[in-house]
Amino acid sequence: MLSNKQLKWFEDVTQIDGVSGHEVNVTKYLEKEYKAMGYEVIYDNLGSIAAFKKSKVKDAPKVMVLGHMDEVGFLVKDITSTGVLKIHPVGGWFSQTLLAHRVQVTNRNGQVFKGSIGSIPPHMLSPQDRAKPMEIDQMIVDIGATSKEELLSWGVQIGDMVVVNGPFEKLNDKRILAKAFDNRYGCVMGLDLLDELKDQDLPFDLYVGASVQEEVGLRGAQTMTNLINPDYAIILDCSPANDALDAKAQGRLGDGILIRMMDGSMIANKDLIHELVDVCVENKIKHQYYFSNGGTDAGIVHKSGTGVPTVTCCVVARNIHTSASILDTDDYLNAKHAILKLLEYKGANL
Repeated sequence: MLSNKQLKWFEDVTQIDGVSGHEVNVTKYLEKEYKAMGYEVIYDNLGSIAAFKKSKVKDAPKVMVLGHMDEVGFLVKDITSTGVLKIHPVGGWFSQTLLAHRVQVTNRNGQVFKGSIGSIPPHMLSPQDRAKPMEIDQMIVDIGATSKEELLSWGVQIGDMVVVNGPFEKLNDKRILAKAFDNRYGCVMGLDLLDELKDQDLPFDLYVGASVQEEVGLRGAQTMTNLINPDYAIILDCSPANDALDAKAQGRLGDGILIRMMDGSMIANKDLIHELVDVCVENKIKHQYYFSNGGTDAGIVHKSGTGVPTVTCCVVARNIHTSASILDTDDYLNAKHAILKLLEYKGANL
């Protein structure tokens, strides 16, 4: 079961709106939490952030633990004469998850406007139109304006952030529901690890943080890796679960941390995979093997410089890239246990 502190972190960070390129409020939250724990904080020039813990060991190796803070969402693409907005997707969306959902639009001054994605009643559609999915470029967002002039007077403009609402809910002791577990999981895990390690002397310099713009091309991971120049990296991310109708499917809630063998951006280093599996087996930590067509920040981190030994420590959630993801709390706790044991192992073997 998650502690009250862990639950609060999850509620706080999932409810901050921060699509790729608009993550500033997530950065501010993490900065406040890192500093409250007493950590030095570093930044890249794109908005990524990391807490830094210096080792007492001279010329200690550098370990980077990195999640990403951005979520999928939209930008305002156009404002019509009737006072509604057209939207452009940021990150991967499936259009059938969107109609009639409530949204929030944030203008340049940080003002938030509630609204919804429009949906035409079925009896106003022809049979042919009812059979066709509506594409995102056909959708409108209505925030209650009566004209383009009224919208502009509110400070809403092209390029503003649009996020589909996804309130945080504790379904029971094992499942939580919210938007943006991909990848506010990584943000929470980073905070949790820092809280756990803040009073420990480590044999390596530790950097724990969150990158920007992962969903649109692993951009912040590149700049953070250039800044830190780590000797070893652990990447935190949330991958899709596929088990809702098939208990034997790949990616199962409750089956533990992912042993991510290969995805669209990286083939895992087998020595590092063996280390992670050994840590899980020796400490009786639930784990599951995983292959993916997607990718994580590991895809750019492992190629940085002359190469960085990199392993992913991910969990799965149902319905990622929607406003209603479901995450298993035991998976989170198993992942935390595995990462702490892996760091302990690497501290003796780097």
